Amino acid sequence: MKKSYLAGAIGVVLVGAALIASRSSTVHHHSAKVAPAYARLATLSTAARHDVDYTLLDSRLQQLMKKPFMVGLAVGVVENGRITFLRGYGHTLSGSDEQVTPATVFRWASLSKGVAATTVVKLAEEGKVDLNAPISTYNTSLRLPGGAEQRASVIDLLSHRLGIYHNADDPRLESGEDPKELRSELGQLDLVCQPGTCWNYENVAYDDSSEIVANVTHEPYQTAVQRMLFDPIGMTSASLTKDGLESSPSWARPHSAGGRPLQVSDNYYKIPGAGGVNSDIKDLALWMLAQMGEMPGVLSPKVLSELHARLVKTPNERGRLHMPSGEPLESAWYGLGWRSYDYAGHAIVGHRGGVDGYRSLILFDPQKKSGVVALWNSNTNQPGGLEFEVMDQIYHLGFHDWLHIAGTSEAKAEEESDDSGDSGIRARRR
Repeated sequence: MKKSYLAGAIGVVLVGAALIASRSSTVHHHSAKVAPAYARLATLSTAARHDVDYTLLDSRLQQLMKKPFMVGLAVGVVENGRITFLRGYGHTLSGSDEQVTPATVFRWASLSKGVAATTVVKLAEEGKVDLNAPISTYNTSLRLPGGAEQRASVIDLLSHRLGIYHNADDPRLESGEDPKELRSELGQLDLVCQPGTCWNYENVAYDDSSEIVANVTHEPYQTAVQRMLFDPIGMTSASLTKDGLESSPSWARPHSAGGRPLQVSDNYYKIPGAGGVNSDIKDLALWMLAQMGEMPGVLSPKVLSELHARLVKTPNERGRLHMPSGEPLESAWYGLGWRSYDYAGHAIVGHRGGVDGYRSLILFDPQKKSGVVALWNSNTNQPGGLEFEVMDQIYHLGFHDWLHIAGTSEAKAEEESDDSGDSGIRARRR
């Protein structure tokens, strides 16, 4: 398979206000009304570079791209509240000449859950949603065993504590069934615990959040998210539909772990609150800046505190991240659409995502205002180690090959979701 990477000079050129202006005329991009102080955040700042060795980082990513399971990759780094690195590697389609650039659009997959949670919590701040109210208050399609939707709160929904088995009815969604019908049938399951008392990762059920938003705002979920988040943050490439992806001037095609091109499936676009967002790497970096607290006019400290609260421990996270015992990851939690970790004595926030042909990650330290984002277009989880290599540099820790570039690493090229939950509990229908 042909491999290449985009030179750093091009990465610098493709960031900033000029990139925003050039994209505003495309089919699905919106002209955002961004405050001047926030518009400055969209430009690349080499002056903010203090902790990360970007020559080493670029070399590591070039080595990663030589692996047979890699096709295209985009990476962004933020230091001290400014974007310091945006670069594309490889190709949008295996065997093509179209290179990935910082303007190439990928799918976010489960990073979308943070968008849904943020929208709901903003509505709560406006007094339009009560996070402690039962889900049934908002007249959505979700039904839980024994009428538990009348007891489970909105917080339980956004923190995966509904009391049902993990990833409930994902296979039926992937076979093309209607997600609202699936949510209405979850009441036929057996509860594995009372709502609020155990943690099981969800997709179909989690998307009830998009119904809450639509019912409260009286507008489509996509419209509400665009108005409340994407436009004021300046995320001009972001969208929530398959058409939004495919109408982008440059978009990454999905691939198997073996580099075989795949068809874009619309199944997870049908649950946009769980897996529907698309954007380029710059917009994902801007999203991270907003979550760091750098755009308080969009996301207030109160909203961020609610989102990133450590609500429930996820003890199996170390294994999911291939993090051996004794390494810097000390504990893991889930909040509202976001994961939190204690890492080498620091509190960090992030999430990973995966749908067929795409993977994603975001990880940051909200106190240091530093972190990393990445998007790639093949069914391999191996680039996930990038987040810890960057954080190790930010904290001036010793080098560790978290990307597993040295030695055998083919086992990491697995075709699975990169954020599918911790529990092994399976379905039981009555």
